[in-house]
Amino acid sequence: MNKALSDANWKNLLLDELKLKGYSKKTVSAYLFHVTKFIESGLNPREFLLNLINNKKSKETVRVAGFAIKFYLSIKARQNKEINQIIEKTPNIKRDKRLPVILSKNEIENMIICTKNFGHRTILMLLYSSGMRASEIINLRWEDIDFNRNIIHIKLAKGGKDRIVMLSPKLKKNLKALDIEKKGLVFKTNRNKKYSLRTIEVIVKKAAEKAGITKHVTPHTLRHSFATHLLEHGIDIRYIQKLLGHSDLKTTMIYTNVSKRDISKIKSPIDF
Repeated sequence: MNKALSDANWKNLLLDELKLKGYSKKTVSAYLFHVTKFIESGLNPREFLLNLINNKKSKETVRVAGFAIKFYLSIKARQNKEINQIIEKTPNIKRDKRLPVILSKNEIENMIICTKNFGHRTILMLLYSSGMRASEIINLRWEDIDFNRNIIHIKLAKGGKDRIVMLSPKLKKNLKALDIEKKGLVFKTNRNKKYSLRTIEVIVKKAAEKAGITKHVTPHTLRHSFATHLLEHGIDIRYIQKLLGHSDLKTTMIYTNVSKRDISKIKSPIDF
């Protein structure tokens, strides 16, 4: 146990700060996991991160662990000024600058056609037609969908921000057929339970396999394809930034180039 950086109340201290900052459940879980491992290791931050690298952990895992440790240390620094020196010596792990995997519209259509389960097919269509994240799909509620205005209101998305995305007219019939009562969650299992992120990943993976796609396909691949296809059809990257919910345009710039178009004229790529 790293006694210099922990006390009996460290976990509550971390959880309270994460809640105050409005971090998602996924981030809270990841930070708690990494900080726990860090404290139990008895290593300093640099040694801990190096140990992860030596144990062949992915660059993204090491990167998130570094953020988690720095976040925790920043809290402890309020109580002990010497901890600031430890923070300064904790390295920032750079993210790999890999280009995202992009599917053609034909590949995506084949994935949808090959998926026989109606609910699963609707999930695939929604992922591609709206650019929503898998976590947003599983938390989508009927009251978030405005069928008259063809929009979906995503509440408390990544970063704790709300945003609006388009609802494809092609998708309205599918969604309405899912549930007569239209109450609560839009997508539920046969046992009337909420879908897990893992289930969404499996749905997408199986659809890609059935369509004969050999690329590594995840729910986020459909989101990347959504953004890229919009860009290819001349949609201004600043509008794409808003649709994706990116706080920094640099994040969206991976899809490159800027053109001008009124947001009210934007169509979903599924409708092109």
